[in-house]
Amino acid sequence: MISKVLNVPNISCHHCVRTIQRELGQVKGVAEVQADVQTKQVSVKVDSPETLAAVLKTLQEIGYPAAE
Repeated sequence: MISKVLNVPNISCHHCVRTIQRELGQVKGVAEVQADVQTKQVSVKVDSPETLAAVLKTLQEIGYPAAE
């Protein structure tokens, strides 16, 4: 299991948090997602580097580009 904290500067409200958690929760191999509006960070637990790449791609596609 790989744990990562991603900086996502576009998180601005609780709607953003819900959207991110819903979309990333649908990515195969994602075990846990926590988004935080105050820190503008997303914590994920994934099963492989490929899944982490899918998480980053999904965030980009839904308008929340992330940096590791």
